[in-house]
Amino acid sequence: MVKGGEHSANVVTMTVGALLGGAVSLAVTLLLLLACSAAISAGILSEQLELHITIAACVVGGFCGGCLTRRRWGHHALPAGLAAGSVFFLLCVSLIFLEDTDFSRAGLGVLAGCLCGGALAGLFTGRKKKKKKRSY
Repeated sequence: MVKGGEHSANVVTMTVGALLGGAVSLAVTLLLLLACSAAISAGILSEQLELHITIAACVVGGFCGGCLTRRRWGHHALPAGLAAGSVFFLLCVSLIFLEDTDFSRAGLGVLAGCLCGGALAGLFTGRKKKKKKRSY
């Protein structure tokens, strides 16, 4: 049976891990978007790819943050990735509402990108199963 102090420490660790994962996701996404905006300004990428680039950057950022959260949690791989993706989406929404940006056009794509990136991190960064020794 888990004692009260152990449970609250575990919840705090998990919450801090999800918040850090969301912050890392946001930082990675902003860096990718900065690089892509420089490529658009240089004429390397088309401006029509704006929505696709944004969603792809959200997936990559969500994956990076989900990997960090998964390492910090140590178990429950898929919920860890989804928690980081959810925090990341909430950070994105709060940044969007600070500006007067139309969220209706890309909102569902950004949500899917954030959650899918976190879920991919949860699925692909799980612990490897130990091989059992055969007795002959």
